[in-house]
Amino acid sequence: MRRHGATMLERITTRLVHSLLAIAAAIIFLLSFLVVADVVGRGLFNSPVKGTPEIVSMSIVIICFLLAAYAVQSGGMLRTDVIVGMFGRRGHAFADLASGLLGAAFFILIVWGSFEPALHSWISNEFEGEGALRVPVWPARFIVMFGAALVVAIYLGQTLLALLAMLHPEDASPPTTSPP
Repeated sequence: MRRHGATMLERITTRLVHSLLAIAAAIIFLLSFLVVADVVGRGLFNSPVKGTPEIVSMSIVIICFLLAAYAVQSGGMLRTDVIVGMFGRRGHAFADLASGLLGAAFFILIVWGSFEPALHSWISNEFEGEGALRVPVWPARFIVMFGAALVVAIYLGQTLLALLAMLHPEDASPPTTSPP
């Protein structure tokens, strides 16, 4: 029964993570057109697209935090499998437990540190840029919080699975050396 709940949670987070991945890809695709238009406008007409630096800088932050959950869930974060592999299943589970706890702690700090600035940018209607195009800051700040919170949930789920693998190594699947 415990495993059924875990797989259902995995399916939900996987769908959400893949949706965020698709959104990030769409932003990257659209951003490429903006940058090309800015370069062509600057080179041919001496008139760049207004607000391009502000939009690009906000978009990079948004893209990073939309992709963070995918990086964690897919196993794309840094890992030293050679050392972990020497300690067997329990050592692998312990490494997963430690990395899950440390990763969750790090991203909890990001959520905690982002809450007040995000709220302030919403309430004060904060904008980036001057002149013709001003870009609101609050979407990027809230996406940082949301993306970090999702990463925390994924790390905690991985931590729980690692703890179960440490307690019951006979039920655990063999350690993998490459992302799924």
